Amino acid sequence: MDTDVVIIGAGPNGLMLACELGLAGIRPTVLDKIPHPTDEPRANGVLGQVVTMLDRRGLYERISGDPKRPAPAPFFMFAAMGLDLGLLDDNPVHVLPVPQPRLVAILAERAAELGADIRWGHELVGLEQDDATVTAEVAGPSGPYRLTARHLVGADGGHSPTRKLAGIAFPGVSHDRTTTRLAHVSFPQAWADPATGGLNVPGYGAVPPFLAQRTEQGGFTYAPIPGRPPLVSTVEWDRPGTDAPMSLAELRESAGRVLGVDVALGPPSGDGPHALRRLVGGNNRRAERYRDGRVFLLGDAAHVDNAGGQGLNLGMQDAVNLGWKLAADVRGEAPAGLLDSYDTERRPAAERVIMYAQALAALLAPGSEVTALRELFGELLSDRSTVRRLAGLTAGTDVRYAMGAADPHPLVGYCAPDLDLAAPRGRVRLAELARTGRALLLDLTGGGAVAEELAHLYDDRVDIVCARPESAAPAATALLVRPDSYVAWASSSPHPSAEELGELRAAARRWFGASARPAGVAR
Repeated sequence: MDTDVVIIGAGPNGLMLACELGLAGIRPTVLDKIPHPTDEPRANGVLGQVVTMLDRRGLYERISGDPKRPAPAPFFMFAAMGLDLGLLDDNPVHVLPVPQPRLVAILAERAAELGADIRWGHELVGLEQDDATVTAEVAGPSGPYRLTARHLVGADGGHSPTRKLAGIAFPGVSHDRTTTRLAHVSFPQAWADPATGGLNVPGYGAVPPFLAQRTEQGGFTYAPIPGRPPLVSTVEWDRPGTDAPMSLAELRESAGRVLGVDVALGPPSGDGPHALRRLVGGNNRRAERYRDGRVFLLGDAAHVDNAGGQGLNLGMQDAVNLGWKLAADVRGEAPAGLLDSYDTERRPAAERVIMYAQALAALLAPGSEVTALRELFGELLSDRSTVRRLAGLTAGTDVRYAMGAADPHPLVGYCAPDLDLAAPRGRVRLAELARTGRALLLDLTGGGAVAEELAHLYDDRVDIVCARPESAAPAATALLVRPDSYVAWASSSPHPSAEELGELRAAARRWFGASARPAGVAR
């Protein structure tokens, strides 16, 4: 074979997968048909649980420049209605502003550090597979060639050639009722509100930063991205654009219709490229399967939605879920069914985002009936349980994977909380322990019996840590955490029973395969 894994697409999702494989010692080949990374501004940041995962891979500080742990947003919007996240003791909604070109550059740098071979200007034009390998037919700058690997992953967008070549259908719903316009712009200096970071639009009033405004005519959003000109977007129903190129004048007219006043948009300052786009309609689609033999789909190749900001959260989490599983298979350690679990775990996550997108569309649509529904829904947002549910849905933390336990601990199946621990080498966070990309067994009992249970069986695959929790009431006394940070087993007992320890061994076999060493035999 030429390589173990071929990744088609060097966007954030494909590069995140390359980083995950690199942490596991696998050096993938990444192909992208464009000749060099694009500087076109697309996404402006990442949202939700993927911010937590970037922290757990040591990438959050690279992106943000802040060495401190991520802090959740105190406020967010759901369908242009405020979510008071201050009501929650454990707020999962994190926001990390970063232009997509910078995100791609940082992920590409990290993937290359870990051994990935990233090839720009190399296009997938065909593929074939058998029981042992998959072969990509590639058109490169120096001519066509073939690349054989154990696995191939399509992270090549909503129009994915990989998905089409694999014959995987992409059912869902398309519509053309909405027209979204967006651009980098400038505003009169007098409109800026330094106290809030928002705008005071004469005749309309205050427009908070990053929080959508819904009127009977449509939606308006003002996003002052640090280091970039502010980004303005509008959405209107049943007002399709023309065939003419998009212009600032068209956006200004749209903003005027939505807000009911003239909005003095001017050209952006500084060097480009600057966004100036019109998007007609939208899609909520999901591939009928995420795996076809040795071919896998990732990110927009597997699912597209109109949820705004959810695409990278969903796709980069796909990468974290798939990476360690592919690596285990390449190393010959994958238990039966591990690769299939990628589809069974990540498809429900996409289903929830599509539900989220459709609910947003229904609550943002024009009409007096929708306005009445929003008034009722707004009353519900004063209830803490409603805010908690919507926060989890927004962040992607409400997805629980089935781990095979009949009566699982409350943490099992969810992403592990970021515990503060006192370990033999000093104070450490779970997020810092996760940066190896390996599984973790945390023994917080103080006795070491849980650590001993796997110490000589799985210490080649699992980092075993004995520590003391710094919180007075830890979420658990012992945790088995998969490489993607999801909890496979947990106990809250200070002295786990023989039955619980048996369940720990079963969870280790289920996710990490049979131990290569007999019980009691040290490395």
